[in-house]
Amino acid sequence: MKHNNLIVKPNTKINLSKISTSDTNGFNSKKEAKAMLKDNIKKMVELQAKLYAQDKYAMLIIFQAMDAAGKDGTIKHVMSGLNPQGTQVYSFKQPSKTELDHGYLWRINKALPEKGRIGIFNRSHYEDVLVVRVHDLISDQITPLKFRNKNIWKQRFQQINNFEKYLYENGIIILKFFLHISKDEQKKRFLKRIDDPAKNWKFSEGDIKERAYWGNYQKAYQEAISETSKTYAPWFIIPADKKWFTRLVVSEIIVYEMEKLEPDYPKLTGEQLNKLRKAKELLLDDKK
Repeated sequence: MKHNNLIVKPNTKINLSKISTSDTNGFNSKKEAKAMLKDNIKKMVELQAKLYAQDKYAMLIIFQAMDAAGKDGTIKHVMSGLNPQGTQVYSFKQPSKTELDHGYLWRINKALPEKGRIGIFNRSHYEDVLVVRVHDLISDQITPLKFRNKNIWKQRFQQINNFEKYLYENGIIILKFFLHISKDEQKKRFLKRIDDPAKNWKFSEGDIKERAYWGNYQKAYQEAISETSKTYAPWFIIPADKKWFTRLVVSEIIVYEMEKLEPDYPKLTGEQLNKLRKAKELLLDDKK
């Protein structure tokens, strides 16, 4: 499946209201999509094993979205087959007092994946140019007054770009997914959470309060994505009204990007191979 149309090209100003939340790139078979997702998960398992053994690159997968867009479900269904030993999942919520006493990238830096591993961020450092901006929480971050000016968001975009470029140049491959859901579809999913006892726990009054800021969030996302989609850390805008398509296309992109790394098991030297042969001989001669 082609997904080039989902990438936000660097220095491109986007308008989320003009980007479809329900488009499926002409793909309409839910049954086939599930089969393809299953195949992609198998590929990811094989690629992850090689990535882990090679210990050369790490991969950081970032999910951002409005509430109910399907971040948790996408992570669960797409990453379900991966080896936990080589996978790290972090959910970033309201920062603690200790975290606020540091720069906003401090807690992110602590959670970065090691070489050979896949790190998954459910929300991320982008919350600091989204929710912090929408709710004017900058004063809560103990930011010096001289830096709290009209340029603070531009400054943060530049800081994030520099940070992500540093990560890329040190072997961390970054993929950023914005799950783009419509306001109507969000409403349907909220109502389903309210009506389904098994999903009641997923709903909170805060969801409704945040929904009132829909327009502000859309503007904040537009600028953040436009300013920080780079060749070394691209943003993908994924239509999220149809969960089966969201999960499929995310898996397609991850497999494609992992294959580009050409991960492989380390090649043994002649001496190492000779030691293996000797070890095999000793085991075969062991009659106990």
